[in-house]
Amino acid sequence: TKELKPAVQSAPGWKLFGKVPPRENLPKDSKIIQQEYEARTGRMYKPPPPSARRKNIEFEPLSTTALILEDRPANLPAKSVEEALRHRQEYDEMVAEAKKREIKEAHKRKKIMRERFKQEENIASAMVIWVNEILPNWEGMRATRRVRELWWQGLPPSVRGKVWSLAVGNELNITPELYEIFLSRAKERWKSFSETSSENDIEGASVADREASLELIKLDISRTFPSLYIFQKGGPYHDLLHSVLGAYTCYRPDVGYVQGMSFIAAVLILNLEEADAFIAFANLLNKPCQLAFFRVDHSMMLKYFAAFEVFFEENLPKLFLHFKSYSLTPDIYLIDWIFTLYSKSLPLDLACRVWDVFCRDGEEFLFRTGLGILRLYEDILLQMDFIHIAQFLTKLPEDITSEKLFSCIAAIQMQNSNKKWAQVFASLMKDNKEGDKNHSPAPKS
Repeated sequence: TKELKPAVQSAPGWKLFGKVPPRENLPKDSKIIQQEYEARTGRMYKPPPPSARRKNIEFEPLSTTALILEDRPANLPAKSVEEALRHRQEYDEMVAEAKKREIKEAHKRKKIMRERFKQEENIASAMVIWVNEILPNWEGMRATRRVRELWWQGLPPSVRGKVWSLAVGNELNITPELYEIFLSRAKERWKSFSETSSENDIEGASVADREASLELIKLDISRTFPSLYIFQKGGPYHDLLHSVLGAYTCYRPDVGYVQGMSFIAAVLILNLEEADAFIAFANLLNKPCQLAFFRVDHSMMLKYFAAFEVFFEENLPKLFLHFKSYSLTPDIYLIDWIFTLYSKSLPLDLACRVWDVFCRDGEEFLFRTGLGILRLYEDILLQMDFIHIAQFLTKLPEDITSEKLFSCIAAIQMQNSNKKWAQVFASLMKDNKEGDKNHSPAPKS
């Protein structure tokens, strides 16, 4: 057997696969191939100088575009003058198009930067007004037209938490000391849970206790704003979110922990100190709409859905009929939006803007926002069937902007037959009570 040369044996192909030894005759160099071709044909190939091939090319695209100007290899027929001119024209057109795209992108980047600078200037000037004028005179100024208009434009992040706290209020009279008491109770419960937890213990507990368990809260925290990586285990806000949710389940065992609460608590924690976040969280969840949903009060939830449909039909009749044709009811998409106050469905900065006006206008704005979303995507939704509509509304597009959404929200009229949201909802509640009376059993004689 013939021994292989060491140089050949060390070739990458031999080392990597080791199946078939590479051939000893190495590939010929391109120059050798060219020389052999010239010897056979008697033709000498003289490549044109680089300057002759490319003249006055100001823009050199980072692609294979310029290859169209190259001459063909020596073993192929040369380009005719007409073909060369045509290729030059095509190349010039491609360069012109590339230049146009580049200029368009540059203008787009400049526009974004200008808008960003303008937004930052507006936030800075608004912050001065909020800090120096509005907050020191909160009760007297909060309902004025000027403040309401400024509020609609979005709260400056530096005052957002303070304004939310004032707007939500503290009807429950919770103090930071009370928070510490319920937090210590939660820690005791978690400690005993981790020491003695078993299937039997959980089986014997009430529904509220089960939902308040450490495991369920832990699971939900891990799914809260996962892209931010700040609420997951090891993140800077993990323990804080755990504490606020745990304390609440001890404070309101009648409500317990319900999936979706973690998103609301997380948004508050990002804008407020720990105790203040708990106070705002407890008071927010004590509002009629939130209490109805988190207690899963089906009767009340149906009233909210019915009121929503009244304004849905009023504002978007075509889409309303489209949804009706598929028997697509509001609960399919509204429940997730209301449970998390849009913080799961919308980008976080946009969700905070929704929260700003929600704190100003109350529950009505939650349903107005829902109609705004439907208006924004009406043309798309009209082309979809039941499954695709449900999927689309569960996970909204990430490129949704505050300008477009708030423009659509502003176009929604929350008035039906001269009745506002509160009046429509009150009449639905009244009809329900009268219906209950009519269907009540007759007294026994």
